[in-house]
Amino acid sequence: MTALRPLPPSSLVPLHLDGSPLSIEAVEQVAREGRRVDLAPEGRANLDRGRGAVDAVLARGAAIYGVNTGFGSLARVRLDGDEVLVLQRNLIRSHAAGVGDPLPHDEVRAMMLLLAASLARGASGVRPVVVERLLDLLNHRVTPVVPSRGSVGASGDLAPLSHIALALIGEGRVHAGGRHLHAKLALHQYGIPPLELAAKEGLSLINGTHLMAALGALSLGELGRILGAAEAAAAMAIDACRATTAFLDPRLHEIRRQPGPARVAAAILARLEGSEIGPAHRENDPRVQDPYCLRAMPQVLGAACEAIEFARGAIERELGAVTDNPLIVDGPQGPEALSGANFHGTPLAIPLDLLAIAAAHVAAISERRVNWILTASDPQNPVTPHLSPRPGLHSGLMIGQYTAAACCNELQTLAHPASVHNIPTCAGIEDLNSMGATSALKLREAVRRLRSVVAIELLTMSEGLEHQRPLRSGGGVESAHARIREQVPHFEQDRPLAPAIAAIERLIEAGAFV
Repeated sequence: MTALRPLPPSSLVPLHLDGSPLSIEAVEQVAREGRRVDLAPEGRANLDRGRGAVDAVLARGAAIYGVNTGFGSLARVRLDGDEVLVLQRNLIRSHAAGVGDPLPHDEVRAMMLLLAASLARGASGVRPVVVERLLDLLNHRVTPVVPSRGSVGASGDLAPLSHIALALIGEGRVHAGGRHLHAKLALHQYGIPPLELAAKEGLSLINGTHLMAALGALSLGELGRILGAAEAAAAMAIDACRATTAFLDPRLHEIRRQPGPARVAAAILARLEGSEIGPAHRENDPRVQDPYCLRAMPQVLGAACEAIEFARGAIERELGAVTDNPLIVDGPQGPEALSGANFHGTPLAIPLDLLAIAAAHVAAISERRVNWILTASDPQNPVTPHLSPRPGLHSGLMIGQYTAAACCNELQTLAHPASVHNIPTCAGIEDLNSMGATSALKLREAVRRLRSVVAIELLTMSEGLEHQRPLRSGGGVESAHARIREQVPHFEQDRPLAPAIAAIERLIEAGAFV
């Protein structure tokens, strides 16, 4: 389980839910740093207006899916009186069917935040107390235990969200105060009354894309930091491998007309500005071209950056959306309950699958650069095999490349898209599912493997720079090298690589190379 990080001073101001879109930064701050959240007056007004609309529609005796009817293939069954309230509680209990390892705390907290923010936009028709109870759990750090598997990413993330809703009504298990507790006991301990669900509220709590969107937002935050580290590693590799910078020439990228590669090339050049290593081998260098792992770094990293920006747009739009069904909208004769499929995960599943593919490409070219320098096959570069202090007696960084290769192989598997597969559910009524939750869970693992590969490259190239001394690299590269040396001393003899890799991973997580 992921522990909450200490809250930085910039995040001390509570996040106000007023119906406006969330930012990826705010999601990370609440999920991972414990930033408080409150319901703004605008959000309360949205909720009051939406709930009044639900009551008005019910008063007209209209059939509303999931409010006074059954669910899924049972939607034609009409319910009356107290059955409407019993239905909502039964819905939560029956749909809490998840399996597998529990989601980490930060992911559950992100889901809870996205759910509360979506409800606060008013189109789901729940009472303000529903959002207030969610925020009580967040602010008291009471985290429901949510099994990670069970969503098919179409009728909303039904099973995972049901385990959150179960805690709201005082059932199921939670993590609070460092212990696993029954939800009823934890709610009593923190003075939080169990929620009594009114009509439609159970359905509104579970009928959204909040697992997919939450994991997507957290993954994008991490990918931004990892891509900054990958860019730093690429720049470091150029001087550690004594490569040319000709392939970074802006004229090449202007002709290609692809903005991502052009931005990456310019950023790497900026990190290398002032380097003494490049000019030292510029004259009379017999090499004509470097291998693709060096020469094509702008194209590969740039394409990945373009994919990330595409996915970022999809996730950011979802952070301002309402993905419930039915939704309460204004009609010509007053409020209407409009049925649709806003809960369907395909608008997220495809971008999430794309991100895993992008991560695999960034890792692949990173591992190839590690392999290139460790072979020591370029006579123009004064490095030892495997960057060993004494080849034969010391193995140097040899096995770091093995680990990177293993991570890359896993990334290649994780890059297979989940969204192109379908298994119908609910007696065929829900006959095309997005599998976006699987896409999100795969991406979470892909991000972790990518971070490890980039950390291995930073470790390797920081050692490679030692073989270029006394020459210095550019200011951006030397700054990154200094950050690494603060945590990882130069390898003067063999020692375990795992602690060094882990230390650099922590630097990447902290945004040290952005």
